[in-house]
Amino acid sequence: IGEIAPDFELPTPDGDMVKLSDLRGKVVLIDFWASWCGPCRAEFPNVKRVYNRFSDKGFEILGVSLDKEAGSWKNSIISLGLNWKHVSDLKYWSCAPARMYKVSSIPSTVLIDKDGRIIAKNLRGEELERKLEELFQ
Repeated sequence: IGEIAPDFELPTPDGDMVKLSDLRGKVVLIDFWASWCGPCRAEFPNVKRVYNRFSDKGFEILGVSLDKEAGSWKNSIISLGLNWKHVSDLKYWSCAPARMYKVSSIPSTVLIDKDGRIIAKNLRGEELERKLEELFQ
């Protein structure tokens, strides 16, 4: 916390490349998840709520999937209505950003300020919402 977030670049479901640093200027939640992760799926209603509430104020989510099968990953994004940015290298626990951020369980989140500094980790539900209220007041 307090350090500049390590940059990474991964493909979207459509094959376009997205770099974390491309989102500089926004408050970004890196959300490490996978289609097979029950706790991740249980948290999505909260994530959707805060995204819908704060996205027009400069909040972005970058979902980083630890899936290994493209079909499961892409179908989950659509079926769960996860309408923010998504990337994956489809390397499961060997996912480069997950290793870089020392992710050992999912869901796992990293909140980054507009200047690219890590300001919080593993905020969920009301904790995440309160932090965003504080940042956007």
